[in-house]
Amino acid sequence: MLSYRHSFHAGNHADVIKHLVQVAILDYLLQKDKPFCYHDSHAGAGLYSLLAEQAQKTGEYQGGIGKLWQYQATSPALAHYIALIKQLNPAGELAFYPGSPKIAAMLLRAGDSIQATELHPTDYPILASQFAHRRHSRIEHLDAWAGFKAMLPPLHKRGLVLIDPPYELKTEYQDVVAGLQSAYQRFPQATYAIWYPVIERAAVEAFISAIVATGIKDQLRIEYCPLPDSSGFGMTGSGMLVINPPYTLANDMRDALNELAPLLSAQGEYQVHQLVPE
Repeated sequence: MLSYRHSFHAGNHADVIKHLVQVAILDYLLQKDKPFCYHDSHAGAGLYSLLAEQAQKTGEYQGGIGKLWQYQATSPALAHYIALIKQLNPAGELAFYPGSPKIAAMLLRAGDSIQATELHPTDYPILASQFAHRRHSRIEHLDAWAGFKAMLPPLHKRGLVLIDPPYELKTEYQDVVAGLQSAYQRFPQATYAIWYPVIERAAVEAFISAIVATGIKDQLRIEYCPLPDSSGFGMTGSGMLVINPPYTLANDMRDALNELAPLLSAQGEYQVHQLVPE
């Protein structure tokens, strides 16, 4: 099923949380001179126009990055994330929003490697064209789970693996758990950041419990919900489950979300806590 297009949702509150966590992890990895690998499982098109028909149709970015991008943040992680968005929009108009592979490309050094898989027949060539002239990059038209088997472990011994499927099908929750186990067996020293939507609370908690039940150690949960839980349709929030997180990440995210939450919603709530110890 390939109906999902992230261009309708780019820059929404879920993207803000996902990319805030991504930036904080990459900033930590960049502190060491040794190169590392960034692997993106569901990479999308890489870059999105917020002035295009898809983004304008939903207007979701207005409740996310639209509320933030001119804000002067004090939290280092939030400030760096916002600075990247400003860098991408130097004319002073919020016209473009980066997907996770674009954020990686903006931050990583020439010697770091970028790997990405994307199955959608329209998004894949758009993504691939952005990395055509970058050394140490591998962009494949592959299913995410096949990509793990084909591309992990990478040559570098450190890295971040970002897993963020659209969860169009109920089976994708089980696919993530199985895919994570497969990837972790190949590349256990990496940091894994798994995005999940909050749509129905019982389903979310069952998914989190399934990941905890894998026995993989050192799991950190980061979640932000601008709306209260609902039994109806629609995403009320989202989160990131991070395996092998940088030791600084929990405090960095508490500081960032304490500042961010009231900016996006008067009724927003967040949580940051260790699910499984090291």
